[in-house]
Amino acid sequence: MVHAQNGEIKLSGKLLDQSSQEPVSYANVLLKSLPDTAFVTGAISDAEGYFTLQGLEPGEYNLEIANLGYDHSSQKVYIGGSSVFLHLGEIYISPSLTDLEAVEVLGQEEGVNAKMDVKSFDLGDNISQRGGSILEAIQNLPGVSVQEGKVNIRGNDRVAILMDGKQTALTGFGDQNGLNNLPASSVERIEIINNPSSRYDANGNGGIINIILKEEKQQGFNGSVGMALGAGAIWEKKANLPGVRPQYSITPKINPSLALNYRKEKLNFFFSGDNLYTENLNKNEFVTRTYEDGAVIKQQLKRNRDTNFLTLRTGMDWSIDARNTLTISGLYGSEKIIDNGDQIFYNEDFSERLRLWQFLEDELKTTVMGSVSWEHEYKEPGHKVVSGVNYTFHREDEQYFFTNSLPEFVGEDAFKLLSDENVIDFNLDYSRPLKMGRLEAGMKLRRRWIPTDMQFFPGDNSPIDSLAGGWATYKETIPAVYGNYIYESKKWEAEIGLRVEYAKLRYEVNPDHPTYKTDGYDYFQPFPNTRLSHKLNAQNKLTLSFNRRVDRPNEVDIRIFPKYDDAEIIKVGNPELKPQFSRLFEFGWKNTYKSGSFYLAAYHRKTSGTITRISTVFGESRLIYAIFQNAGDSYNTGMEALLEMDVSDWYAFDININGYQNQINAFTVQNLYPEPHEYYMEQQKMFSGNAKWNSQIKFSNTFSGQLTAIYLAPDIIPQGEIKGRFTMDMGLKKLVQKGAGEVYFNASDLLNTMVIKKDIEGNGFSYISDDYYETQVLRLGYTYKF
Repeated sequence: MVHAQNGEIKLSGKLLDQSSQEPVSYANVLLKSLPDTAFVTGAISDAEGYFTLQGLEPGEYNLEIANLGYDHSSQKVYIGGSSVFLHLGEIYISPSLTDLEAVEVLGQEEGVNAKMDVKSFDLGDNISQRGGSILEAIQNLPGVSVQEGKVNIRGNDRVAILMDGKQTALTGFGDQNGLNNLPASSVERIEIINNPSSRYDANGNGGIINIILKEEKQQGFNGSVGMALGAGAIWEKKANLPGVRPQYSITPKINPSLALNYRKEKLNFFFSGDNLYTENLNKNEFVTRTYEDGAVIKQQLKRNRDTNFLTLRTGMDWSIDARNTLTISGLYGSEKIIDNGDQIFYNEDFSERLRLWQFLEDELKTTVMGSVSWEHEYKEPGHKVVSGVNYTFHREDEQYFFTNSLPEFVGEDAFKLLSDENVIDFNLDYSRPLKMGRLEAGMKLRRRWIPTDMQFFPGDNSPIDSLAGGWATYKETIPAVYGNYIYESKKWEAEIGLRVEYAKLRYEVNPDHPTYKTDGYDYFQPFPNTRLSHKLNAQNKLTLSFNRRVDRPNEVDIRIFPKYDDAEIIKVGNPELKPQFSRLFEFGWKNTYKSGSFYLAAYHRKTSGTITRISTVFGESRLIYAIFQNAGDSYNTGMEALLEMDVSDWYAFDININGYQNQINAFTVQNLYPEPHEYYMEQQKMFSGNAKWNSQIKFSNTFSGQLTAIYLAPDIIPQGEIKGRFTMDMGLKKLVQKGAGEVYFNASDLLNTMVIKKDIEGNGFSYISDDYYETQVLRLGYTYKF
């Protein structure tokens, strides 16, 4: 969906002589505000009769046309809230008195407020997470929560993450991998799209989060430089069990950043670089497991993590002529992760140590992206066609080394994983502004392939299933076409679109694999979207919307190789996994008033073939096997409210409350690994939600602060429940050097209250855990623009 910022709307048209049908050249076109008729802007039609008025904002105006030999014409025009570009088409004037026909012009309401279909948030206002990662910045946004590294919108974790409108390996093609290591310093704003139009990929039934990177538009040479320093795990939340190596404390965070831009005439060159180095207590989970035979096991899993993420982005824009622009860009990302972990197991009264599992993970993720796009603009602003090719390469190179200490022996085990993800996207998008809306159409072709190789190196008495290694290759082809029409008048706004998508997946498995065989799926499906809005008056707007979307299993969801990041919980993919399809209905009301706005929405989502991870035990073993399955139908029904208010010149706040009921119907599945066995789950249902209160305080023109409080209510998770959580963030910002410099300080989880508590019920076991991982981080930073 296209939305304008204040003063970005352009209005165009073409003047013709009523009698001769010839263009009217060099006529004066004026726009005046109502009701005071103050001059706003003007233009002169060119030799072909075209005119363009720029820098417009929402409101009612008089459009006046004057030219020697023609009667003066005046007519009211209206700027609404849907399009950046509007084209009035052909406007006829004549020497005789002839009124212009009624004209309505589309635009966007002022400010960054909750739209009926898109919410846009400027990260420059998010002081409390400045200097951190994109994931940390996202978790403070209204309607969004983060649960164990996964982004949730309204209680749904199937969220598509885009970067400048495109899916990338950095943000994940089916998950949110890497968001916690991407620095927020490179981001201009973040858009939350609850009801995506057909213009977007159909994948991601929870909605879309679009990350807009910074772009400099000034002429000449300019840029910015910054440095953020931080420390986490300042106080110990819970002490280690005996035998566990020390957990990280006073963990450093270092984030230097640099952005350069040179724009002159037809060329624009840009470069940005960020390096985010962090040490953190990534996990510190204390668990009690109880089995049907009465056995109770107490355990702790502690993971110290070192991460260094380097991101380099460069490219150029070349305005070939007034109508054609070529853009070439590239991105390089390198993420180095070192994990040192301990997992210890005791009996119920801690009188006997049952196992000590110590591990070292050495992981390097490398991403290379290249993009070429061509944009052709027609005479009318906003009438354009854009085509592009994007290639992404993402390598995952992991090595795990384990020391498995039991009373009887000590074993040394290892495995190595190498996975190369290749993605080619070709897209063609067409957009044409109309008198009362716009038309969008396009196509996209994706080809994605991921060869993966897993090698196990078992030691003596190894628990590793070495026969489950080998190779597998993921192959995906998805062509799609779409059309979208947006209409807006003074009272009504409508959007209707259809995306038709074919998807074919083949997952080729090593024929020697003892459990899984080559599998896949294909479908040819329509994905419609509709939105109808009625403007009761200038302050109130009602919207009804519907869309249908899909969630295709990601490669890691079907990856057949056992993952041993826990000594007794083995995670395995499932090549028989199929997509899940969802339908979403939403009804919203927005009231805008002088000092703010109030937004209220009710929504209902039904998902068929719900993808979830099922944990079971098998046979005499106490190992837990966690395997993805299609679990049947699930439902997400709730209401969301957002109140924004500017109380005074120095204080503003927003409150977001989201309440919903999650339900998963009863289901029976068969897990194939390590041997076929069935699992039955009764219906799960729970009312949950979250609340966020965000305050912005202006102490002076150069000094401001922010305080954010977040409460996440208990919610259902696969086979269990996650308990309620509370956190509070704060930040301070001071402008220096006449506004060119900025100093900031912030603290996440100020009160150090965030703990993840879960209860899980499986077949033959129950699982209670408390994770005291690092959440409190203090940061001090400085940026300078030149």
